[in-house]
Amino acid sequence: MSAFVKQADVRIEQFDWGVIGWRLTPERGAKHFVVMDVTIEPGSAHDFHHHPGQEEMIIVKRGRVIQFIEKTSSTLEPGDSVFVGEGVVHATFNRGDETAHLQVIIAPSLGEGSGYVLVDVSGEEPWASLGPTRG
Repeated sequence: MSAFVKQADVRIEQFDWGVIGWRLTPERGAKHFVVMDVTIEPGSAHDFHHHPGQEEMIIVKRGRVIQFIEKTSSTLEPGDSVFVGEGVVHATFNRGDETAHLQVIIAPSLGEGSGYVLVDVSGEEPWASLGPTRG
């Protein structure tokens, strides 16, 4: 089912690390991918996690983040992006002084509802000791 998605139609969900605006999900008719608007406030992070069976593309629209893919990190600025392969551990840290705005695409869409599967590994080593605010 094709549809226009107006900003007022985007379902907002608050997490301890930031906000997701659910732009396209299975509940909106998407069969193959999920699209999210993500904001991460200064000093916050979407800590180490992975998506079993899903790939992810993160595009920085505004702000600056430190992006990890496994143990490797890079600073990403507006226009930069990262591709995260299926099941690869990753994290996004905002250590700047400006809110980071990201566009995120995850595929394939799995299950009902959000179509998004996440496994948090931030409390496990080596992830618990890794990142810009640790050690």
